[in-house]
Amino acid sequence: MPLAMNRRPAPRLRSGLVAVAAILGWQAAAPSVAAQELTIVREVDSDRYDPQRSTARGASEVLFMLGDTLVSLDYDMQTIQPGLAESWEVSEDGKTYTFHLRDDVTFCDGKKMTADDVVYTIKRWVDPATKSPVAWRAGKVDDVVATSPTTVEYRLKEPFSELLYQLTQSFATVIDQANVEALGENFGVQGFNGTGPFCWGEWQPRNIFRLTRHDAYQWGPPIYQNRGPAQIESITWQIVPEENTRGVAVMTGQSDVTQYVPYSMLAQMRSMPNVQVQRTDAAFWTYFMGFKVDKPMVDEEAVRRAMVMAVDQEAIAQNLYFGEVQPAHSYISEETLDWNPELEETLLKPDVDAANALLDEAGWEMGDDGFRYKDGEKLAPLAYGFTGSTWQRLTEAVQGDLRRIGVDLQIQLFDSTVYWGKVATQEFDVFGMSYPYVSAGDALNLYFRSQNVPTPNRMNWINDETDRLLDEGMAATDDATRAQAYGQVLRQVHDAAVWIPLYHEPLYLVGSSELEGLKPHNIYGCGLYKALDLKFKS
Repeated sequence: MPLAMNRRPAPRLRSGLVAVAAILGWQAAAPSVAAQELTIVREVDSDRYDPQRSTARGASEVLFMLGDTLVSLDYDMQTIQPGLAESWEVSEDGKTYTFHLRDDVTFCDGKKMTADDVVYTIKRWVDPATKSPVAWRAGKVDDVVATSPTTVEYRLKEPFSELLYQLTQSFATVIDQANVEALGENFGVQGFNGTGPFCWGEWQPRNIFRLTRHDAYQWGPPIYQNRGPAQIESITWQIVPEENTRGVAVMTGQSDVTQYVPYSMLAQMRSMPNVQVQRTDAAFWTYFMGFKVDKPMVDEEAVRRAMVMAVDQEAIAQNLYFGEVQPAHSYISEETLDWNPELEETLLKPDVDAANALLDEAGWEMGDDGFRYKDGEKLAPLAYGFTGSTWQRLTEAVQGDLRRIGVDLQIQLFDSTVYWGKVATQEFDVFGMSYPYVSAGDALNLYFRSQNVPTPNRMNWINDETDRLLDEGMAATDDATRAQAYGQVLRQVHDAAVWIPLYHEPLYLVGSSELEGLKPHNIYGCGLYKALDLKFKS
């Protein structure tokens, strides 16, 4: 597979190009071939590409290109735009959404998409048999009915003020029933017949995913100047776990674009004529480590609070990420819709002396080896994380901070094709994760609902009051009621120190200066979204 090249790399970088090609196992590319082939490097893969069964960003990145949703999201992360539905109405009681579909949409195999496909998709999403970890995002569905080949009634048991936003996400990607039934458990593993601007080509897990252009495509979101077909002929997503290798790959032209930016290279990249750096702050993405709150040791609130106060988020942001990210002391950005500003004075901040005092009071005595013990047991919780440079360095930094208070954090890292299954178990005490959101409700409903145990509520946070407030926030028909309910949930989980917040991350895209239309979109943190305006300069 030749790499996407329609330009010759700068001569001063050619030695670096050869080195990176050797690391990645790539062949040196002939610089004038395959002008509209794009290569994207990223850090991790997904375990599958089934929209209703995967919460991995790695899956969403590809699914947004393979498929489409009823509605789409503008670059501002607030404005709902048409998608497969040209228009829609909402009943006065907020329980019925009527979607009017385009009549010109086809799947990659040429089959026409109809309202029946939308009905099948939503019903599969909420069917308990699907075991979707994000079924709550569909709202409390009463029924979904095709009232004509191009009209769908989406009926709810109660209002859901964020429904349209949720329907922009990859989890709501409209799928082909015949394709699902033909592939069974291998749906999204061996194939996917979608309506998106690109079609399934070849997936080699933990290596590459190749997409080919859907030539009939012409129904892209109106946020794009080009609504289809895509100007890029084929896309290769390449897994490159090591961040410096990803950075050099873009700098030397062996890759065309990445959003998995090595922060140490950003300053250099900004000065290079063959590289462009694009950033959006319309992005809410937070890294954290969560506690399984019912496991011995970390079931003690004092232990959790002490561990939170031992971590120096400012040092992490500066030393690991060169000040390009924002230290996080909250579970969501303070800029997010329905953030509770009353929490700002109560957020746990780095304080090693106070953390040590908490553990002393809780009976965890410091041993001669520098670690704490209680009833003969060492304070050594087990943390699961992703392999790859990001989480390895991050967990090691946290591990170092925790040693200052006598906590011996044990770390086990797993490849992303394994990790999602591992964090659905009860084997660990702490886990590392990052996630996107646009509102408090989006974040809190994902992680803190009792019904979402064991995943994505990997903390085993089971709390009737939390569930009641989340229901109240979801069903609210006015902003004040919704904000009050979600604000109380934020206070609950912050007071209980359920997570160690680490940092809030803006979204960067770094790519060749020969690319046009490179504009970051932060839907679920997937910077390229549908890539319809993207092309190489002629």
